[in-house]
Amino acid sequence: MLVLLWIVLGGVVVGLLALDLLVLHRHAHRESLKQAAWWSVFWVGLGLGFALFVYATKGSDAALAYLTAFLIEKSLSVDNLFVFLALFTYFGVQPEYQHRVLFWGIIGALVTRGVFIVAGVALLATFHFLLYVLGALLIATGARLALGEGGEVHPEHNLVVRWASRVLPIVSSYRGEKFVVRVGGAWQFTPLFLVLLAIESTDVMFAVDSVPAVLAVSRDVFVVYSSNIFAILGLRALYFVLAGAIRALRFLRPALALILVLVGVKMILADVVEVPTALSLLLVAVILGAATVASLLLPQRSEEDT
Repeated sequence: MLVLLWIVLGGVVVGLLALDLLVLHRHAHRESLKQAAWWSVFWVGLGLGFALFVYATKGSDAALAYLTAFLIEKSLSVDNLFVFLALFTYFGVQPEYQHRVLFWGIIGALVTRGVFIVAGVALLATFHFLLYVLGALLIATGARLALGEGGEVHPEHNLVVRWASRVLPIVSSYRGEKFVVRVGGAWQFTPLFLVLLAIESTDVMFAVDSVPAVLAVSRDVFVVYSSNIFAILGLRALYFVLAGAIRALRFLRPALALILVLVGVKMILADVVEVPTALSLLLVAVILGAATVASLLLPQRSEEDT
């Protein structure tokens, strides 16, 4: 049965990615806001709909855990859009080429998240004390977000990008949507490849925060990984919807900080207090909903208004 679940998940994901790359975005183009919005609704709906599949095959507890992990990962992914926007701005990537970078960046993220999740579940099963270490890490990360730290992005300090710039042959200008071009009989990388490396290496750092958070919800690899997949898959469309307005979500980071702290406390006290998964889902949904409503009702005043 478990093998069949993985086959279904793999078939759905591969089919959707192939449709995206080979049909919908076969040629580079600037995605309209309307198109991105519809795709964003589609991905969110698909992610929520997959909870029904989890419910039918693994039961209500697994479905609630999936939804909780999905909401946590989706909210953390939205916060990551700040960084993607900063990276694209720094490297001067044209909007019509950003989708290609995000697409391959997400492919890499699916691989790294899978490795992190499998390793995390195995380590927690072998070394129980790591439960408290990861809980403390989440609390520290939440505190850092609450204090406003870690929000600035410095691509010029990215070790992977700096290493690649020194070691790899790189042409001086962008060549459309290509990552590699042939110059004078030799293959060389384009600056767009450096942007991809920056996205990939940054996502690894994101995974350090997000994977422990979802492992606090469930240790079922299928539930955790599938929730990560569907949260990440919709990130491309959501980026183009929110790229111009994401800074208006002024209370998102405090909400994420609170969620990470609560999840960290839940992880540390797991042997003492058992928090129902339904309650975890309710808390996450209420906190994110309150942050969104507060951001809309209490927008940040611009310097011109002060």
